[in-house]
Amino acid sequence: MTDQKQQRILIIEDDAHIAEGLELNLKLQGHAVAWAADGPTGLQKWKAFKPHLVVLDIMLPGIDGLSILQSIRLEDERVPILILSAKAASDDIVKGLSFGVDDYLAKPFHLEEFLLRTNRLLKRSAWNSADIPVEPIIEKPYIFGENTIDFQTHTARCRQGAISLTEQELRLLKLFVTHAGRPLSRAKLLEVGWGYTRNISSRTVDNFVVRLRKYFENDPKNPRYFRSIRSVGYVFSPHDSD
Repeated sequence: MTDQKQQRILIIEDDAHIAEGLELNLKLQGHAVAWAADGPTGLQKWKAFKPHLVVLDIMLPGIDGLSILQSIRLEDERVPILILSAKAASDDIVKGLSFGVDDYLAKPFHLEEFLLRTNRLLKRSAWNSADIPVEPIIEKPYIFGENTIDFQTHTARCRQGAISLTEQELRLLKLFVTHAGRPLSRAKLLEVGWGYTRNISSRTVDNFVVRLRKYFENDPKNPRYFRSIRSVGYVFSPHDSD
C-alpha cells in the first residue's frame, strides 16, 4: 500500500533500460513510481495513478509525447511535467514550452541532474496541495457569437437554450478554444481529445463536430464557427463574420 506522504511519479518512456534505471533511483528516494512504455498506456496511467510529477519522452509508440502533454493540459495545468528527449533542438524545446511543459532535459543526461530537477518540480507540486482550489483551464465563461460556454459548470447557452455538456464534449471544446484559428487534423483531435490512435475511426471526431454544430451554429449545414478543412480536419473560428 502506498504511503500517503509519498510523491507519485509517472514515467512515460519506451526505452526499458532508461525507465527501469529512473524507476529504481526514484524509488530509492522514497517515491512511488509507475511506468508506461507507450502513449495510450501513459494517458491511462496518468488518469488512474494521479501523479505529482510526469516524466515524459517525446518519441513514443501509439501517441507522441507532445500530444500527451496537450491532453494532460486540457485537464490539469498544475501537475509538473518534465520532458526527457533526444530531440533537443531549440525548436523542439520551444514547442514543448508552448504546450505547457515545466522542464526539458536532453538525452543523454546525468542522473544527478535528473534527480535535482525532479526534486525541484516535486516541491512545486507540493505547493499545489489538494487543499488549494485548482483553477479551471478556462476561468471565465467563454463567449463567441451568441453562444456562452461555462467550463466550470459544464453548461452552455446556445440557440437551443441552456444545455448540459458531457465530459467528452467539454474536452473537445477546450481543445478547439485553446487552438482557435489553427487547423486541427482528425488524427490530432483523436490523440489529444480522446487519447486514441488508429484503433478508433476518424468518424468519431466527425460525429462530435456534427453535435457541436447543432448546438452552436445558426445554420449547422453552413457552419460559421466549426468549419471543415478539406483533407485536413477542422478549425474553430470564434471571431469569423458572416
